[in-house]
Amino acid sequence: VQLQASGGGLVQVGGSLGLSCEASGRTFRDYVMAWFRQAPGKEREFVAGISRGGGSTDYADSAKGRFTIYRDNAKNTVYLQMHGLRPEDTAVYYCAAGRFLRNTRGSSSEFTHWGQGTQVTVSS
Repeated sequence: VQLQASGGGLVQVGGSLGLSCEASGRTFRDYVMAWFRQAPGKEREFVAGISRGGGSTDYADSAKGRFTIYRDNAKNTVYLQMHGLRPEDTAVYYCAAGRFLRNTRGSSSEFTHWGQGTQVTVSS
């Protein structure tokens, strides 16, 4: 599966932004999907994950209550809706797909397919 992320941009503190990640291929529903992010000088970190059917989600503590991950298997797309953005949310955001995960959270090494990344910048 190939992933194409979009929707990043510049937003002010407290603003909202939505990211999309469209997958190619007909096996999208076989994959746990997730969003990771990487800020300059920092390691890539898990942000949110969603199960194959979309019924289960998991979030990093920093994302809980502000971010929502959801998917539309008919459109082969996973989304990340972000509200209440903070300067520390500034990072390159990556969507990722993992076929063999049992949970909706995993380390980056467990996800085998990655999108190209989209920049999110939150200005204060």
